[in-house]
Amino acid sequence: MDSFSNVFSLEGKVALVTGASYGIGFAIASAYAKAGATIVFNDIKQELVDKGIAAYKELGIDTHGYVCDVTDEAAVDAMVAQIEKEVGVIDILVNNAGIIKRIPMTEMTAEQFRQVIDVDLNAPFIVSKAVIPSMIKKGHGKIINICSMMSELGRETVSAYAAAKGGLKMLTKNICSEYGQYNIQCNGIGPGYIETPQTAPLREVQPDGSRHPFDQFICAKTPANRWLKPEELQGPAVFLASDASDAVNGHILYVDGGILAYIGKQPQ
Repeated sequence: MDSFSNVFSLEGKVALVTGASYGIGFAIASAYAKAGATIVFNDIKQELVDKGIAAYKELGIDTHGYVCDVTDEAAVDAMVAQIEKEVGVIDILVNNAGIIKRIPMTEMTAEQFRQVIDVDLNAPFIVSKAVIPSMIKKGHGKIINICSMMSELGRETVSAYAAAKGGLKMLTKNICSEYGQYNIQCNGIGPGYIETPQTAPLREVQPDGSRHPFDQFICAKTPANRWLKPEELQGPAVFLASDASDAVNGHILYVDGGILAYIGKQPQ
């Protein structure tokens, strides 16, 4: 059994998870640490990096945190070079950093649209491009892009986010197509609706005792009939970062409680 479980081990690997001071990125990086990886992460401000390092320390995890804007190509190249020098060649990259702006399309400015595309699509291109050459030299690498339900589905007010995440799905497939020959696997994870501090207001019980309308909507659309927990992304993320997934490439693994398989409940 031990030799089989070794294929899921990340012992001796260096993992860079972007924007992993908190939330989904934090949950994934924590799982990688438990599987044996050395964790590197970035955030856009020193204050967030410091908070992230402290939060990992509370779990007994030593991390390397860097301040870097992932939309800035020169800054990303400098960070990757620094990581290679101070920690080692990056074996696993998780493109997790992202933003969303919920604005009706006709009210959204082109500048706001571009900002979302820049963080959610251009940045994964920039960071992937920075780590791929050393992965080629090493003869192995894993790139995991955090996609979304909006890589497949549309919704009101998220035109820029859906466009970016749909593009990220295709960037994932194209990295696979272009660099699979070098033993680099690029896959995506598409989280469903996750219980995080940011979504907490959407799950609050209303003054009349009823559930929030969005909470009702999500549960009705999910065969699991509930929001998912950040920890439920950990197993899939470790699988896609480990040798167990060496034959899995260009795939988007939706961890969504079944949303994409389901047409939804018939109204009563």
